[in-house]
Amino acid sequence: VQLQASGGGLVQAGGSLRLSCAASERTFSTYNMGWFRQPPGKEREFVAGISWRSNTYYATSMKGRFTISRDNAKNTVYLQMTSLKPEDTAVYYCAAGTRAYYTGVNDFQHWGQGTLVTVSS
Repeated sequence: VQLQASGGGLVQAGGSLRLSCAASERTFSTYNMGWFRQPPGKEREFVAGISWRSNTYYATSMKGRFTISRDNAKNTVYLQMTSLKPEDTAVYYCAAGTRAYYTGVNDFQHWGQGTLVTVSS
């Protein structure tokens, strides 16, 4: 599965961005999808996941501000981010997996290249 993330950029604190991740796989609808981020100098962390059945799960600090969704007809998963804070600055990665869970780095076998989100104060 090849994943192409897009939609990153520079935004002011309090603003919004929508990230997209397009998958090359025709069986996209059978994959769990996830978004992770890696702030400068820190480890990669879970942001949100959506199962192939469209069940969703969020990291506690993102719950209520971020929304993950998928469009199986377009082979695309989205991350709508609102009320952005400077600490949300990171490279955001999308991932695809077929394992039972979809909340950890090891749950996903395929990774996109990342898109940079910078939130200015």
